Amino acid sequence: MSSLHKSRIADFQDVLKEPSIALEKLRELSFSGIPCEGGLRCLCWKILLNYLPLERAAWTSILAKQRELYSQFLREMIIQPGIAKANMGVSREDVTFEDHPLNPSPDSRWNTYFKDNEVLLQIDKDVRRLCPDISFFQRATEYPCLLILDPQNEFETLRKRVEQTTLKSQTVARNRSGVTNMSSPHKNSVPPSLDEYEGMNEIVGPLYYTFATDPNSEWKEHAEADTFFCFTNLMAEIRDNFIKSLDDSQCGITYKMEKVYSTLKDKDVELYLKLQEQNIKPQFFAFRWLTLLLSQEFLLPDVIRIWDSLFADDNRFDFLLLVCCAMLILIREQLLEGDFTINMRLLQDYPITDVCQILQKAKELQDSK
Repeated sequence: MSSLHKSRIADFQDVLKEPSIALEKLRELSFSGIPCEGGLRCLCWKILLNYLPLERAAWTSILAKQRELYSQFLREMIIQPGIAKANMGVSREDVTFEDHPLNPSPDSRWNTYFKDNEVLLQIDKDVRRLCPDISFFQRATEYPCLLILDPQNEFETLRKRVEQTTLKSQTVARNRSGVTNMSSPHKNSVPPSLDEYEGMNEIVGPLYYTFATDPNSEWKEHAEADTFFCFTNLMAEIRDNFIKSLDDSQCGITYKMEKVYSTLKDKDVELYLKLQEQNIKPQFFAFRWLTLLLSQEFLLPDVIRIWDSLFADDNRFDFLLLVCCAMLILIREQLLEGDFTINMRLLQDYPITDVCQILQKAKELQDSK
């Protein structure tokens, strides 16, 4: 470990040990990357995502309260208390003369049940394909949720509903249970117009990985709950990207994609005109860049490094637009020389792997405003 890195760790520790965290100082430090040693990134992200307050004295009570709240969510939303196991010999209270599986009424509990199954199947599909090349996401968690996995519980869980709905062609792997749990309650915390659940797993993944690898065993044990609330806070800021009815509004994804091009026009008009000439629309590549916070463009460690800077910036998603613009400018020579096919391949499989170079360029664009 270099002396410079040791000095950065000491700087973070000095800020984080104060009774009241100096947020601007923490942001300044975090923008240049947060050390992974000692659980620093895990703690900093929780503060930057407004999960933990700036007052250190409140952390213990708030964490205990939120983790208990998450357990309540699991009991209410993951476990179906009205549906008893068939082999338990318990009478079915969920099937009545007024309400039954064939009831077409929109107010029917069964109607809601079947609609929820559709969402759950999408969540299950996304969870299965989350970071398939990373061993962390393929092995069993050290701290599985016993409330969910206990075979002696008397209720049907959402996981069993997936298995039944897919006719047991596959089973939900135990190691994915935490990500499935976090995604499922979240669907109830977003507006009904939010139809696009697909891709949210790419937002959960880096958060969960960071918290579940914390060296503090107590915090690691509660990584699932902490991830859920940080994910919820983050989605509160970016959920407009997923709402189709807002696509063309000033807070919608179409406006943000066009903003990338308008920024490019201001910073590099030659490159902008080239892309316009080839009819390469920002929808062809920037939609994925923006909605998934670049999580599919780079390897997980690089995504986490980018998120350090995004979370640290006061106008974090304005900075994301600048990062996207910087990505275009850094490959300008290749884009200016390429035809439509070559350029689309470049933009959909971005060639630069040095994310620090990209972040530095984005910062230069920000400072030149």
